Amino acid sequence: MPINLKFRFKGRKVALAATVLLAVSGILLGNWQTRRGDDKEAMQARMAARQAAPAVTLDDKALLLDLVQGEYRRVRLQGQFVAGWTTYLDNRPYNDVAGLYVLTPFKIAGAEAAVLVERGWIPRDLNERSKVPEFSTPDGTVTIEGIIRLGAGHVLQLGSAEAIRPGIMMQNLDIAAYAKASGMRLMPFVIEQQTGAQHYAGDNLVRDWPAPALGVERHRGYAVQWYALALMVVIFFVVTGFRSGKK
Repeated sequence: MPINLKFRFKGRKVALAATVLLAVSGILLGNWQTRRGDDKEAMQARMAARQAAPAVTLDDKALLLDLVQGEYRRVRLQGQFVAGWTTYLDNRPYNDVAGLYVLTPFKIAGAEAAVLVERGWIPRDLNERSKVPEFSTPDGTVTIEGIIRLGAGHVLQLGSAEAIRPGIMMQNLDIAAYAKASGMRLMPFVIEQQTGAQHYAGDNLVRDWPAPALGVERHRGYAVQWYALALMVVIFFVVTGFRSGKK
């Protein structure tokens, strides 16, 4: 005896319009997040290429470089540290240990300008927060290498920032305010020091900088969520339509 299966679909126009709207929106938002992820991956590739390229000498002429194109470039500088204006960036943990970044202006040889150098990381004194562990600063003319960064990173800051002065522990860096307080002409970027002509054995500074978090995986995850939402909306409309048809 043949089995007669009849499937009927019944869906309202309002439900259909809502389904199309939500599905299209999910696909468009998924595509947007996918493009954002592709852009971030391309940026990662550019960063890796710039860091792998030979270091360029940062002198008076090179100071006119395009900052957007120059970020993450490896550069070489010759000059002197202005040790009297060493400051610290607070709340910079390393391997889950509380610590500080040492920040010292560097007067570039043959140029009127100076640049702030993130020299490395030191641990905090948990018993006396105002105490800074000992480290050394080289005297005279030295050569260092580092990576150009447009900023020193941002952390949550409660309350207003204190006036910048030598030895201060800051939450965040304001280069313009630093230049005004110190009276130095500072370039609008910082250098993450990697090496020097010597590694300055005994300076107790850790130069293991965290990689920039571009959030590629986050954009990929958001894209999957939006595509899944679009698919779920269509499946829900189809399933409810067949159920209404059976009734």
